[in-house]
Amino acid sequence: MPSIDDLAENIMKGLQEYSELADSAMKKAVRKTATSVKKEISANAPSDTGAYAQSWTTKKTGENNHMLQMTVHSKNRYQIAHLLENGHAKRGGGRVEGKPHIAPAEKNGELLLESLIKKELS
Repeated sequence: MPSIDDLAENIMKGLQEYSELADSAMKKAVRKTATSVKKEISANAPSDTGAYAQSWTTKKTGENNHMLQMTVHSKNRYQIAHLLENGHAKRGGGRVEGKPHIAPAEKNGELLLESLIKKELS
């Protein structure tokens, strides 16, 4: 007959396995979400020459055993991201309307991440 110590050891082993599974599922979901957000921003970005839309990339900014942090950013056109998102004043007067393309992608990314994590852990 198994002892209480064996039972506790088996429970801890099971919890450790679940924790590792949850960590890997979460990291996979974060990577997939970052890529999805980058693609959505690029697809909906204002396009004159296309350089701004192509400048978006993902970057791993932090990771440990239980966490992964990814950043989606414009690698060489970051100076104009705010202006294109929110609009800006023109030199001779008047305004250029903004074209929201970052905020909607961020919101969709939050929903996607939540659904991917729930799907992986259920």
